[in-house]
Amino acid sequence: MTGTIDPRSFGKVAVLMGGKSAEREISLLSGNGVLQALQSRGVDAHAFDPAERGLDELKKDGFARCFIALHGRFGEDGTVQGALELLGIPYTGSGVMASAIAIDKVMTKRVWLAENIPTPRYTLLRRGAYQRDQVMKIPDDLGLPLIVKPAREGSSIGVAKVQGYSEMQAAVEAAAALDADVLCEQFVAGDEVTCPILGSGENARALPVIRIVAPEGNYDYQNKYFTDDTQYLVPCGLPEGEEAAIQDLVVKAYRVLGCRGWGRIDVMIDAQTRKPSLLEINTSPGMTGHSLVPMSARASGISYEDLCLLLLADASLDQEAGAASV
Repeated sequence: MTGTIDPRSFGKVAVLMGGKSAEREISLLSGNGVLQALQSRGVDAHAFDPAERGLDELKKDGFARCFIALHGRFGEDGTVQGALELLGIPYTGSGVMASAIAIDKVMTKRVWLAENIPTPRYTLLRRGAYQRDQVMKIPDDLGLPLIVKPAREGSSIGVAKVQGYSEMQAAVEAAAALDADVLCEQFVAGDEVTCPILGSGENARALPVIRIVAPEGNYDYQNKYFTDDTQYLVPCGLPEGEEAAIQDLVVKAYRVLGCRGWGRIDVMIDAQTRKPSLLEINTSPGMTGHSLVPMSARASGISYEDLCLLLLADASLDQEAGAASV
C-alpha cells in the first residue's frame, strides 16, 4: 500500500507535538511515536513543539510539510491550521473550518442535527450566564444519569457522569473551569464504540469499528491512557449488519463537517433500541501505544509505520483540497 510512496519526496518534515493544550502530555507521546515511525521509513522528520518555538520558524528552517500530532486547543482547533495555510506548508488532517467546528462539541452537534445525524440530546450552559436553579432543572429534561463536559476539551478531560441532582453543580463548575461553554448531554446506556476514517470526500472510508469495554463503564482519562484494564475489541463483535451501518454513518458525519485526511468518531449504541448516537469527532486522534486509530488500522492490515506514511502523503492545504471536502 505504501510501496509507491518515496519518503524523500516529502522533503523536511516537522512533527508538531506538545503545544499548550491540556492534552500536551498525550500529544508528546503521540508525536514521538509518529516521529520514530517516519524516521524508520527514511523520512527526514524532526520534532517541533509550538509551545517552545514560533510557527514562523517552520518556514525559516525549510520545513516542507507538517504532521500534526497536537491534540486539543491550539493544535486541533483550526488555529495552527490557519497559520500553516498562511505559511503555505501542507499539513495532515482537516483544514481550518472543519477543525474549528469539530473541536467544539456543540457546533458539531448542530451541524449533525441539521443533516439528520443522530446525537444525544443536550443543553448548553455558558460560564457566568447560568443560575443554580437552571442547572438543577437539567436532569428533569435530560434524565439521570447524564454527562457534563467542557465543549472544547478532549481525552475525557473535565468529563463527569452525574448520577444525582446533588452532583450537578460541582460537575458544571468543574467543566466551566476548563471552558466557557459547558455541555450537558443525555447519557446513552449501551455499547461504546469508536470508528476511524481515512481519506477525503468521496474517497473517505471507515476502518474497523472498535468496541470499548472500560472498568465499571468508565472510559475516563486514566482508563484511556494509563491502565491496561480497558478492553478494546477488534473485531468488535456487534450483531450482524451493525458495524457496517455505523461505518456508513460515521463517514457521512465526517463528510458533512468537511473533514479530510483522517479522524475518529465516538459512538454510543442504545442497549434497548440498538440505535447509534454520535458523541464527537477527533480530527487529530491519538497515536500513542494505547491509541485506537493505529489499533483499528492494524486490524485492516495497515501497520503503524504505514499509517503514518499514508497520513503524511495526504497532507494538503485548504486551497488545494477545497475548503470543505463534502
